[in-house]
Order: sequence, then C-alpha cells, then structure tokens
Amino acid sequence: MNKKHNGLNLDTYRQSATSYQRHGRTTAVDDHSDLQVLKRIKRYLLPKDFAISQDLLDEIVAGYDIGDPLADALAADGIRFSKPLQHIILDDTPTHDPITHSSFSALTEQFSSHPDWFDPKLAQIGAVAYRRYPLMLIWLLRNVALMAGYSIPALSLPLIQTGALMHDALPRLMRTYAYILAVSEHPQSTANMANDRQPIEQVLAIGSEGWRQSIQVRQIHTLVRQNLLKGKGNAAKGVIANADQHHNPDGSWNTDYWGLPINQTDMIATHLQFSLLIMRGLRLLGARISPEEAEGILHLWNLASYWMGVDLDRLPKDEAACWEWLYTYLSIQQLDFKMGQPLAKALHDLPRQLMGEDNRRGRFVEMVNASVTRTLVGDDIGDGLDLPKSKIRFGVLSSVPILFALDTARQHNQAVAHKLEAFRAKRQDNMNWWLKKNDDYYK
Repeated sequence: MNKKHNGLNLDTYRQSATSYQRHGRTTAVDDHSDLQVLKRIKRYLLPKDFAISQDLLDEIVAGYDIGDPLADALAADGIRFSKPLQHIILDDTPTHDPITHSSFSALTEQFSSHPDWFDPKLAQIGAVAYRRYPLMLIWLLRNVALMAGYSIPALSLPLIQTGALMHDALPRLMRTYAYILAVSEHPQSTANMANDRQPIEQVLAIGSEGWRQSIQVRQIHTLVRQNLLKGKGNAAKGVIANADQHHNPDGSWNTDYWGLPINQTDMIATHLQFSLLIMRGLRLLGARISPEEAEGILHLWNLASYWMGVDLDRLPKDEAACWEWLYTYLSIQQLDFKMGQPLAKALHDLPRQLMGEDNRRGRFVEMVNASVTRTLVGDDIGDGLDLPKSKIRFGVLSSVPILFALDTARQHNQAVAHKLEAFRAKRQDNMNWWLKKNDDYYK
C-alpha cells in the first residue's frame, strides 16, 4: 500500500519538501496537524478526500516573495499616491504637478471604475449580512480574526516592529474596525446616520469611504513594507529577542527567512481573516447566513483586497476553495506564540484600560473576549497567547439559539425584520462611540 503523508504521497512529500520549504518561516505540512483549528477545518469544512495540493503549496510559497509591484514602484521613486490618486479620479482639487509614472497611470485605471467581474447586487447582499450583528462583528474581529493571526510570527512581526496594535491598541483596533465597516457600508446602513451625510447609493462605490480607505491602506502597507526592508522598524527592540526576528546582519528585514513583509500570500490570509473567519464565527454563534450571503461576503472582500493590491488570480474562487487555501497556509506556518503574546496582551487588556484596573465590568468583558477566542479558535492557541481561562467559557454559545431564533423571525415576519433593523442601527451607532469622537467621517 502506498502510504500517505497528510494527503501527499510519502515519496512526493520527500521530493517536494525542499521546493516549498525555501523560507525559514515555512514548516513541514504535518508539524502541527494536531492544532485544534486545523483539526476542526479538516473534519467539518473540507471534503473527506481532501489532500494538500502541491500546486497550491508552491503558489502560497511563491507569494511570499511578491509585494505590490505597482505601489512598490511608486514608493521606490519616492511618490506618495493616495491623495493625488483620489483627487485626479474624483476631479477634486487637482494636484499642481501631475504624476506621469506608469504605475500611477495603472492605479488610476484600477480605481476609476469597478472591474467587469464585480456584481454590486451580490456585494450588497453580503454587506447586509456582514453588518447585521454589530456586537458580534467586533467580537469576531478582535477575538478571532486578529487573535488567530497573532499565533503566526510572519503576520505578527510587521505589526510588532511598527508598533501597530501594541502601542495605542485602542486606536489601532478601531481603525481596523472602521475599515471593515467602510468596506461593508451599504445604502441601508447609512440611511439613519446621525450626521448630515447623504446615504450611499452602492456598496464600495467609486469615491465611497471604503474606496478611499482602500487607497490609504494600500499606501500605508507600501510604506511599511519599504521601511521594514530598510530595517527602520525598531518597535520590537526589547520586546522580541533579535534572534527570533532573524534580521540580516545589517539589521534589515530578512526576506530569505520571512519573504517580503506584507506579501501577496499574507495579504490573502488577512483577506480570509476578515471575510471567511468572521463569516464562520457568525454562523457558529447562531447567525443564519445563506449560501448567497456567504458568496456575497467573499465577493465584497474580493474587491476590497483587489483594491489593496492583491493579485486577483491568487484569491480562492469560492468558499470551499477558501477553506482549502487557509488549511494549506496554516499547515506550513512556523508558530511562535511568544512573538504574538505582546499583541494579544495589548488587545486583551483594553477593557480594563478603558474602564479602570479594578472595574468588575472590565474584567468580565476581558473574560468574555478570551472565552470567544478559546471557544472558536482553540485552547491551544489560547494557551499559547497566554489568555485567561474562565468558568463562563461556553457561555458565549448562549447566543446561538438567540441569534438563530431572531434570524428565523426576521426571515418570516416583515414587521420583526424592521424592528431588528432599527435595533441594529442603534446598536451600530453605540459601537461607533470611538469613531464618532476621533474619525471625521463619523463625527
């Protein structure tokens, strides 16, 4: 009998290991196959005959060495493109010195209109479902999407070296939250805004907040990538041992070990953190998300990721392909929980920082947050990130029958649907308290 090695033939595995283990960050496909999140994905979300694809392995590893060619070319020439790009497309206060760079022309074309494949009706279906549960959305952003990523040093190190989500954790979290709100903003969600803004007409319209923030985030990613490659990210000094950062001898970013910072593969992983993982979390907490809504959520984030510089051909094409991609990606990432612990602690400690160290409610919120991570991501990652254990651990699952019942009523009774939407809008407004104080768009 021909033995198997996690889906690959043993002979094939031995031959292929050197081809995909070209970076220090990459481990063998079975090094942590006992990780709870991988076991759950394989048991519940992958076909019974699933086998890791050699082609996908090679594609994922090749993506480590590709950044954002268009934006990187502009950065190499000292050009900041965010504001000039917005001005020229919206015909709003044109710049005095037009940028004639070929990459700028390509970006102008990319952001001037929607690609042919984009279906605004499908994207709106996804946006409505994504924004239906404001409290669950920020729960899942901070306790699943972000916390799960902190176990992967290749994702954590750029954040630590730049100080993002470690110092000033609240602004960083809320800016991230503002971005997922901007991407999922739809006409219904803006109809009852407290300020005088006009409701938007279409999801991710040209000139919308999601469009603007995608351009801004793309420029930020480009500048961070260039600075890290030059060794200018020093925030990890004294926090993470130099040996664990695997610097080059001159202190610059080690691409042989890590690949490029904020590369194509890691951007797709982030894309799936914000789309697939949040959607899965909503379902686990009781939300009824239809196949069309799930397709819409992925479609929505496909455009956002495309605008942020992800090669569209690299994005998995449907939900099943997303799980195969994520399982393969997680299977070969070196894990280093110590590197993620400073980020996890900064995020975990936020409630008591806001409410006071001795505040009971703050401690309770922290325990609930840790329970969400442990329940939905796994105790092994929770232990690795040094998150507390709680007796209320499975209390978070009390939302399941509540959300399921509310969604059932919403689908069958229009009056209930209207009341739930009014409640959602009010709840969303409450969740935006920090943004209303600090973000011009929400003031």
